[in-house]
Amino acid sequence: MMDRENCTAISTATAVSLSDYLNTSYRPDCEYLNGELLERNVGDWDHSRLQMLLSQYLFAREKQWGIVVVPEQRVQVKARRFRVPDITVIAGDPPDGPMITKSPFLCVEILSPNDRLAEMQDRIDDYISFGVSSVWLINPRTRQTYSYTAAGIREVRDGVLTTESPDVRVALEELE
Repeated sequence: MMDRENCTAISTATAVSLSDYLNTSYRPDCEYLNGELLERNVGDWDHSRLQMLLSQYLFAREKQWGIVVVPEQRVQVKARRFRVPDITVIAGDPPDGPMITKSPFLCVEILSPNDRLAEMQDRIDDYISFGVSSVWLINPRTRQTYSYTAAGIREVRDGVLTTESPDVRVALEELE
C-alpha cells in the first residue's frame, strides 16, 4: 500500500483512480468524489476535543444501545464517492470489509474553522441520500447543533441529541 504524507499535496482537481484512492493512505485521510480527492479540514482543539468526548460517550454505550462507533472511517456513499465523517455509528454488527459500504445509522460532523456551509451541505446530502438515518452537525465552539433526517432538518435547541431505533440520547452538557 502506498503512503502519502498529506492529501494537500494533491490538488482536488487532480484526477485519481478509484484503485489508487482505495490503496493509498492519506494523512489526514481525504474524501474521494468522482475521481477527485477532497481535502478534509483537520480540526482544531475544540473540534478534536469534542470528537473525542462524543466518541468516548457513544463507545461506552455500544452494548447498551446495540451500536458500533468509529472515528474518521471511510464510508462509500456511492460507487465513486467516499466520505469520511468525524464519527460514524453503525447499528448492529461492524462491516465485513475494510470500509463501510452499507448505510450507517448515524454520521456526526463537527465543524472546523475552515468548513464551508455549501461543502458541509453536500456531505450531509450524500449521507441522507445513502440512507443514513440521522446526521448531527455540531459547532464545537458554540455547541449550536442541527439534526438532519430524510424528513428534514431541525435545530437542537435544548442541547440533547437523539435518534430512534436504536434510541440514542446525548446531552451535550455531559461532554465536558
